[in-house]
Amino acid sequence: MTPSTIKRPRVRSRRSLETVVVEALEDMKAANIKVLDVRPLTDITDIMVIASGTSDRHVRSVADRVIEKAREAGFRPFGIEGERDGEWVLVDLPDVLVHIMLPRVREFYGLEKLWSVGFHTRPAPA
Repeated sequence: MTPSTIKRPRVRSRRSLETVVVEALEDMKAANIKVLDVRPLTDITDIMVIASGTSDRHVRSVADRVIEKAREAGFRPFGIEGERDGEWVLVDLPDVLVHIMLPRVREFYGLEKLWSVGFHTRPAPA
């Protein structure tokens, strides 16, 4: 086996996945981006990111960009839900759950209120 045929493991980016996600959301003009540190509340994830899109097509496009940028940084999604309808797309990444929603859906479910009881949300990383 020559050195060029040896498969090397993909090295993850030095940037945090949280930063990659927020930058992808900002690049696609997602609105009202909130980053919640939910470690004190649950074991299912460390960070929850919630953002809004302007239409079902925009929500799907934003989710696609998040997935693309995460993969480029070496992070593979565990699952993706809601792409067909586009009202609410959930992207499950290692230690980061990303919710991209239409504003009316976001208001109806109130995830920020549900997950921020008793602690403060963090601003999106710059």
